[in-house]
Amino acid sequence: MDEHGLLVLWNTKRQHIITAQVAPALVLIAIMVLAVQGTFASANDGAKYLAVGVAAVTGFLAIVSQYAAIREAQALLEDLAKVTNASALTKVIASSRGFLSLTTIAIVGLGLAIFALVIWSVLG
Repeated sequence: MDEHGLLVLWNTKRQHIITAQVAPALVLIAIMVLAVQGTFASANDGAKYLAVGVAAVTGFLAIVSQYAAIREAQALLEDLAKVTNASALTKVIASSRGFLSLTTIAIVGLGLAIFALVIWSVLG
């Protein structure tokens, strides 16, 4: 694959990571609105567990999707590093392995933190 094709693939992987955050963000917005309105205070246990379960599944699937895109992007970095006569952009992207590792840690860490807040806001 040539440099242009690799850069297009890099942008596709970045877009996958961003897109994977949309559904969980919408679920979290809905849960936040319901929690602020006090809906969970009067809801039965089944509804509360359903809200926590939906948040857990949505978040887990998003994390798995983002992690897969990051793993593929890490392999792509190796290919970008092998490009001869690489542009400045390609060189910068090829050297961003540390940033991808940090992104992986942040996705997992923040995912767990947000899930703990969901449990706290729903189950009180």
